[in-house]
Amino acid sequence: MFRWAIIFAVIALIASLLGFGGVAGLSANFAYIFIVIAIILAIVAFVSRKV
Repeated sequence: MFRWAIIFAVIALIASLLGFGGVAGLSANFAYIFIVIAIILAIVAFVSRKV
């Protein structure tokens, strides 16, 4: 998940530098969603390992 978040963040950065605002915004949103999901899954995995 972190890999996908980084990929979409890089796409958003490149798209914003080239002037594609819509693509940059969409990619940034996807990156945010993937990073939130990855953090939630990491917390769940950490907690489930302790029990």
